[in-house]
Amino acid sequence: MTDLRKTDQNSLFNYIINNETGIDIPRPFEQDIYLFDTYVAGTTHIEGIEEIYSSLKEDDKLVFYREVENEHDPQAIRIETLAKEKIGYVPRQDNVVFSRLMDAGKVLFARIKEKEMRGKWAKIGIKIYLHES
Repeated sequence: MTDLRKTDQNSLFNYIINNETGIDIPRPFEQDIYLFDTYVAGTTHIEGIEEIYSSLKEDDKLVFYREVENEHDPQAIRIETLAKEKIGYVPRQDNVVFSRLMDAGKVLFARIKEKEMRGKWAKIGIKIYLHES
């Protein structure tokens, strides 16, 4: 009996995932787990926040980066847009557990829940997620 299975059936799938083609294909068993609601802290200290704010939309994905060397807060988590624009930080009162998760290699990110301009303060509400793969 002839074996009709393809021996290289995953090569295209692996190529797309591993070669940064810009195509976002979920891998099997990947999931985003909602953790917490908070806001972006420090937006008043961001130069050009008004322009950045105007380009933000509800449900936009925001990227988290740990700043272990931050002199003001060793648990600091910087928040950036997908265009690599810094918009602020996870609030200090909320970042202890999230920084530990990130230090352990977990991938966290946020999505914009709501936004409102109050004078020069960009109030940006976010939902924090853990990405499991």
